[in-house]
Amino acid sequence: QVQLVESGGGLVQAGGSLRLSCAASGRTFSSYAMGWFRQAPGKEREFLSAITRSGGSKYYADSVKGRFTISRDNAKNTVYLQMNSLKPEDTAVYYCAADRSIATIQWGTEYDSWGQGTQVTVSS
Repeated sequence: QVQLVESGGGLVQAGGSLRLSCAASGRTFSSYAMGWFRQAPGKEREFLSAITRSGGSKYYADSVKGRFTISRDNAKNTVYLQMNSLKPEDTAVYYCAADRSIATIQWGTEYDSWGQGTQVTVSS
């Protein structure tokens, strides 16, 4: 397993941008598909985006398609989520996850590794 630590959250005005990072420990990062999720108070966890081990394929939820971009740097053991045109409804705790299966990232509920989350707050 890898240990995951998210960073980059904060307070931003509507229309602004943030870039989240998820740093992974260990030497097997490139063996894992990665994903980003969020959970707002009183709401269920929401899948946002996933990226394959090589970064060759990326997937997005309709709610963030065209606004958010996932990327990874296997040399730095880090996955990123660039978030543009932020809206107040994007306010949530954002988490990253790692799993050997991209399908599990997209459709599963339990993952090999899960981060502690970073708060994103978008003011109107």
